[in-house]
Amino acid sequence: MTLLLLRHATAGHRDPAADEAEDRLRQLDERGFRQADALPALYAGYSVERVVTSPYVRCRQSVDPLAVTLGLFVEDRAELAEGVAETHVRGLVGELAGSTAVLCTHGDVLGMLLGEEPEKGSTWVVEPGADGGLSRRSYLPPPA
Repeated sequence: MTLLLLRHATAGHRDPAADEAEDRLRQLDERGFRQADALPALYAGYSVERVVTSPYVRCRQSVDPLAVTLGLFVEDRAELAEGVAETHVRGLVGELAGSTAVLCTHGDVLGMLLGEEPEKGSTWVVEPGADGGLSRRSYLPPPA
């Protein structure tokens, strides 16, 4: 199994006055839409079988072009939302065993999994280990 851990494409800066509900609706900016449109070509060699995303709009918009290109359904999963408990994310990773999947999420979630928050629009290609850890294979910088 290979997982492509995508930090959502650029969506501008968070409005400090916005509440959580408003932030969930924040859309990609112009650069973010270019990044999303470039993902099908970037992931072409990975034989992606599933596209799984945080339910936040900016995450969904990041993977929609990929799903359309591949003819796949986008799976919205609360386990990838901001502020989620690590046990929920790890449970989802375990559930995806045996498939090649793109997981689109947020910096804080990737920080838990990787020990660092990658740049928006970037991808870590990883393989889950038997111990529940993730072995990093390669880093794909943000396209566009």
